[in-house]
Amino acid sequence: MTQHLIAIDLDGTTLNNQSQLTDLTIKTLRKLSDMGHMIVIITGRPFRTSIGIYQQLNIKSPMVNFNGAYCHFPNQEAWLPQYHLELDREIALEIFSHQEELEIDLICAEGINQLYTSSTKLPDSPFYPASDAKYVKLSRKSLTQNPTALTLFSREEKQESIQKRILTKYGDIVSVRTWGGEFPVLEVVKKGINKSLGVKTIADFYHIPRQNIFAFGDEDNDLEMIDYAGRGVAMKNAIPKIKAIADDQTDFTNDQDGLAKYLIDTFELTFI
Repeated sequence: MTQHLIAIDLDGTTLNNQSQLTDLTIKTLRKLSDMGHMIVIITGRPFRTSIGIYQQLNIKSPMVNFNGAYCHFPNQEAWLPQYHLELDREIALEIFSHQEELEIDLICAEGINQLYTSSTKLPDSPFYPASDAKYVKLSRKSLTQNPTALTLFSREEKQESIQKRILTKYGDIVSVRTWGGEFPVLEVVKKGINKSLGVKTIADFYHIPRQNIFAFGDEDNDLEMIDYAGRGVAMKNAIPKIKAIADDQTDFTNDQDGLAKYLIDTFELTFI
């Protein structure tokens, strides 16, 4: 058997519109994992809101969080290729100090396991579950380490001007991009970070050639990963920019088990 690396985005791709795994998706990904293929979650989500999905799939493989900023193997602290690319703390605090002037409604500074927020009024989203107790009020005193990423919430029409102002000052050392979908925010990370960085790191370590990499996605933050993979697959519900560069497209959306059905057909899976 030729081993493949199957890189999967979560929201809008692997998860349905209720942010859940379906039985068919779980069964399909477990089957491929049992066959020896490497199923790798590559998500913009932080580790704290994706580890439950990883555990539900019951796979043993590395994963990538924060759109490529954190590559690791859960429960294997000594995994050699692990990396964590942080944002300079002073940049985070300076943006925070100009929050009102920039017309940013909410700032979240993400650590691997800790979330610092400028307000306790968090959006109703799977990314910020109300049950999560790891929230701390953002301040110079509380943010003692470099964060992994900043997420900036504002009115959608303000995003372009906020992005321009941040890049004018910090464009040599940070990247700013939009989370798309029904929950648009700006994300600020160290320059050069994207999902393909994580995919390449894992594939190189396990000697999986590029032509044996599948990547599935639907939004702007999947662009580099889809382009890098030997077979980049756009979901039927993907934005036009992703479909334009993809090698293939699923026949069904994320809410119709599009990922699972594509993999079942491609790998000719049968279930007893």
